Order: sequence, then structure tokens, then C-alpha cells
Amino acid sequence: MTTVTRRLVAALLALGACSQAAPPPPKPSVVVATVEARDFPVWSEWLGTTQGEVDAEIRAQVSGYLVSRDYNEGQLVKKGDLLFRIDPAPFKAALGEAQGRLGSVQARLERARLDVARYEPLVKEGAVSRQEYDNAVQRERAVRAELDSARAAVDKAKIDLAFTEIRSPVDGVAGIADAQIGDLVGSIGAPLAMVSQLDPILVSFPVSEQEYLRSASQIGQAMKDGQFATRGELILADGSVYPHQGVAYPAGGGVDPRTGTITVKARFPNPDLLLRAGQYARIRAETQLLKGALVVPQRAIIDLQGQKQLAVVTPEDKIEVRAVKLGPASGTDQVVESGVTAGERVVVEGFQKVRPGMVVAVAAPPAPDVATPPPGSSEKN
Repeated sequence: MTTVTRRLVAALLALGACSQAAPPPPKPSVVVATVEARDFPVWSEWLGTTQGEVDAEIRAQVSGYLVSRDYNEGQLVKKGDLLFRIDPAPFKAALGEAQGRLGSVQARLERARLDVARYEPLVKEGAVSRQEYDNAVQRERAVRAELDSARAAVDKAKIDLAFTEIRSPVDGVAGIADAQIGDLVGSIGAPLAMVSQLDPILVSFPVSEQEYLRSASQIGQAMKDGQFATRGELILADGSVYPHQGVAYPAGGGVDPRTGTITVKARFPNPDLLLRAGQYARIRAETQLLKGALVVPQRAIIDLQGQKQLAVVTPEDKIEVRAVKLGPASGTDQVVESGVTAGERVVVEGFQKVRPGMVVAVAAPPAPDVATPPPGSSEKN
């Protein structure tokens, strides 16, 4: 054997030894989660506007000139507190005139009664005619009717005089005055101010007909029981959650044909008057409870050109990619309506490096996520 041949045989033997010693490629490692069957609350979210429980427009009920404003704008007022004064002088004069007329009518009535009392025995004796007696009786009745009118005039004059002091009809916050001292005001015209009852406060928001129908049975049963439909949370403009929960109820009498929505209101306690009328806020409420729903983490969902899929790990640790139908989502959880069964394992990390039929190494699952309030639900995909 030549030297060249010996070297060639040695190289081939060395190459064979190396190929036998090369280890197989490692199985890709994935993190899995188990498909859970549990009750799943569905949360919905809407954009609403705050308004007072009562937004009372303060108007003058008599015409006259404003002579004072007796509150500070933005001040808390109680029912009956004085807000404005109208010049009372003309109304005091009208009351005096009405009282004078009442006194005159009362005097005429007394004279008419005396005439009837004097003629009654005389007509029986024939000393006066029946016609004279009947005329006296009719005069008395006419003066009595005039007396009722005079008394009503006095009552009206007293009411008009009382209306020169414009008082708050409710407890609440008195807003900016739209009339100034010296303005001529009257019952026909713009309101003088607004008093809003802010504790509790209402949030009004539109709900689509489809959303309403999904919760109609729950709402109907709650209202039959004399309760409101459901509890809700309020998310403020800065993203913080309002510390008090409210109760929501359908306020609209029907669906608005222009928008296809029904108006819903939620009532929230507002003891610190943090909320004011006209604020924008998001309402979040539990609108449905899915019994025994199949739930997976949202991060397990694979979106392939609009088709939703899950990478399922079989008992043999092989990958199966399945098309699934999704239901509502809440927080980090996703409902799966079909495609998997309870107890199966789905890949939540590492599905980018696996293919159908591939054997994988299952890594230990991460620690469970800390529960957070659901940010709202998504519609079915």
C-alpha cells in the first residue's frame, strides 16, 4: 500500500468516526399553558358624559330688575338658599293694592248681609216687596263672589312678592351666573344660573342594540326584582379608576333609529364632588357570565392572515396547529369557542420555532400573572 493510499484510508476512517460522534439536534423548547374550563365574566366598555342627578335651571318667575346675587359661583348650596333678588318694590305696591281692594269688598259684603238680615222679617210682614228682598240676596251673593276674587288677588300678589327672592330648588353646586345685577329678567328668557345635584352623579352613554340584546334578559330580571341592571366602574380621563362603583340601568324609552343605540345611565356616589357635570369618562361593566368557558392566555393566539390558530402540544409532545373560533377577551385571557378541549396544552412561548408534527421539549410554565381589573371586552372575532 502506498503512502498516498494509507493517508486516504486514514482520512476516511477519521471522517466516519466524527459522523458517528455528532449528537442529534436538540428539540425546541416551548412554554405551554393548560386550557381551562371556568366561568368567564364578559366586560364591556363605553364612552359617556357625566351629568347631575338634577340639573335645575334657575329662572325668574316674575319680571323685574335684579338687585343682588346672594351666592358665590361654584358654591355648595342647600335647598331653599337664596340665590338672587328682584326689586320687590312694585310687588309690595301690588300687594297693598290687592289688600285694600279686599278690605273694600269685605265692607260691602258686611253691608249686603245687614240688608238681607233687615229685609227678611219685613218681607214676611209685607213691609217690603219680595223684589226688594230678592235684590238684596243677589247683591250679597255677588259681593261674596267678588270677595273670593279679591282674596285670590291678594294670594297672587303675595306669591309674586315671594318670587322676587329666587331660591335653590335642590341641594347642589350653583354654577356661573348668566345674569348680572341691574338686568331685567323674566319668566321668558335665558336661565339665570344652573344648580347641579352632584351627589350622586349620573353618567349617560349610548349602547348598541346588539350589546343591549345580549344583556336584555339580565336587565329585565334585575328590574323585575326592583334593582338596577348591573354594577359598573368609572375610568377617569387620567386613566385612574374611580373609587366608587355605580349601578347602570336603561334610561332610554327605545332605540334611537338614527344611531341604533339606546341610552343607558349609571349612578355613582360622589361624596367628595370629584366628578362634575360635563366630564368625559369610560364606563366598564360586566355584561355577561359565560358558564364553563374554555379560556387560554391571549398570547397563545396565532394570527395567520386573519385566521386564528393555536399550537397544541399532544400527549406525545408533538405540535398540532389548529384553527380555532374565538369568543370574548378580558384582561390577558381569551375565550375559545371551538378547536380545543379543556386540559389540553397550548404553546404560549416559542411557537415561532415549531412546525406541525415536530417533537418539542416542554419547559416549566411561568408564574401566574397577577390578577388585574379587566380593561374591557372585545367583540367576537
